[in-house]
Amino acid sequence: MKVTDPIADYLTRLRNALMAGHKVVEIPASNIKEEITKILMDQGFIHNYKREEKGPQGTIKVALKYDSITKESAIRSLERVSKPGLRKYSSGKDLPRVINGLGLAIVSTSKGVMTDKQARKDNVGGEVLCYVY
Repeated sequence: MKVTDPIADYLTRLRNALMAGHKVVEIPASNIKEEITKILMDQGFIHNYKREEKGPQGTIKVALKYDSITKESAIRSLERVSKPGLRKYSSGKDLPRVINGLGLAIVSTSKGVMTDKQARKDNVGGEVLCYVY
């Protein structure tokens, strides 16, 4: 089955694994998914990830992060913004603030995939891929 929106599929796999309480989730690899995963790790939403080259495209194994006491996941919400049917673009100064800066927007810019804060600092706009908080 061909997935029409691989980023939405990626976010859904993460969301489902979090709701099921899994420690690790395997996702079909691509460069943009790896960049998004790297941002999630840098921002403290996941523990770690590893790209494995098996099969035609490989997989990304993501170690999910939970609170040790309450067992609540570090990621409260993953929301796809720009969809294949309706792309959402934003200039550097008009980038959305997610929960007044507590969450983050992941943006695909001409300088690569980055957080909304980094894009605002570099004054580059682009396609708003998703919100994470």
